[in-house]
Amino acid sequence: MSETRTSGGLVGWIDDRFPMTKMWREHVSEYYAPKNFNFWYYFGSLALLTLVIQVVTGIFLTMNYVPSDARAFQSVEYIMRDVQWGWLIRYIHTTGASAFFIVVYLHMFRALLYGSHQKPRELLWLFGCLIFLALMAEAFMGYMLPWGQMSYWGAQVIISLFGTIPYIGPDLAQWIRGDFVVSEITLNRFFALHVVAVPLVIIFLVVAHILALHEVGSNNPDGVDIKKNKDENGVPKDGIPFHPYYTVKDLVGVGVYFILFSVIVFYLPEFFGMFIEAPNFEKANPQVTPDHIAPVWYFAAFYAMLRGVPDAFGGVVVMGTAVLILFVLPWLDRGKVRSIRYRGLSYKVALTLFALSFVLLTYLGTQPPTTVYTMLARLGTVVYFGFFVFLFIYTAFGLEKTKPVPERVTS
Repeated sequence: MSETRTSGGLVGWIDDRFPMTKMWREHVSEYYAPKNFNFWYYFGSLALLTLVIQVVTGIFLTMNYVPSDARAFQSVEYIMRDVQWGWLIRYIHTTGASAFFIVVYLHMFRALLYGSHQKPRELLWLFGCLIFLALMAEAFMGYMLPWGQMSYWGAQVIISLFGTIPYIGPDLAQWIRGDFVVSEITLNRFFALHVVAVPLVIIFLVVAHILALHEVGSNNPDGVDIKKNKDENGVPKDGIPFHPYYTVKDLVGVGVYFILFSVIVFYLPEFFGMFIEAPNFEKANPQVTPDHIAPVWYFAAFYAMLRGVPDAFGGVVVMGTAVLILFVLPWLDRGKVRSIRYRGLSYKVALTLFALSFVLLTYLGTQPPTTVYTMLARLGTVVYFGFFVFLFIYTAFGLEKTKPVPERVTS
């Protein structure tokens, strides 16, 4: 006996050949999310929205961009001055790059607030960290493409860091550049990676991230697993369908996001030199070094850690470890409670210091190095890594004093 089709017409025809309606039900209309989501849960959907913005604007930019030493900078100027609405597309793309990191950083901080990295969401967290790592690579390669002064010298500095690795360093740096110095060959391979390879990796990881999320279920501000309390139909008592409730709710966040985004695009596209630095309005010149070479703000915290270590290779190790340590967070945090609402005061203080240290390091990384700033960068680095060490000792040895966690979510 043939299976009864739930819908007819075009939808039914597609469903017979592709699980369109089934996917919609499983991942949207019948995916039950906790009913107590708050402000912090906007940033996941905003990150996905920003990815779409970057992909679409990036496609239009590649239509007029020329990845060559002689024409890269001029092609960007051509986009800005002669291509119809080219200036708008480029400013949306440059603003979107910073917006991407803002929403991702806030999304990751929310995970720390409510324990979204803890069991059973370890793989979900790992996918998120891989997205962050790929996003850093994508942003670095894209930053080089305008072929301005800061693009060129920023790439020169960052790639040279690989040369400090013992034994393989010089060969590795040359392999990344494709030449003995940063040149058109480097520009071409970074263009290919930025436009094709890395975006494909990011899209794959985002899909895996969403699938992992829907497999284990969303966390919530109480850190309570809503799957443990279901009614006679198997529906979580503290859950509501993602659509239409959260699709509508997210539209509010999207509206606010677009207002802020538009203000920056139309009135502050350079954002005081943080989104686009002044030296990048000058064509790359290997013979002239800018007075102060600094990365874009979203890399600045890690750059400050690098500068705070006297030894070059030691600085590279510290900078790399600062990113990689995020991958082991689920196993460093042995806490029995997820949400910060029910964790001890010590964890709240430690997380606050961790966030403040990251903000401080971000500022220091954009400033010229001085003796005072170097000392502050070292202090911020100690606090940054101290959070992870403290978290392991604090939770592994049962030193955390927690509050009782409710059986069901609270409003």
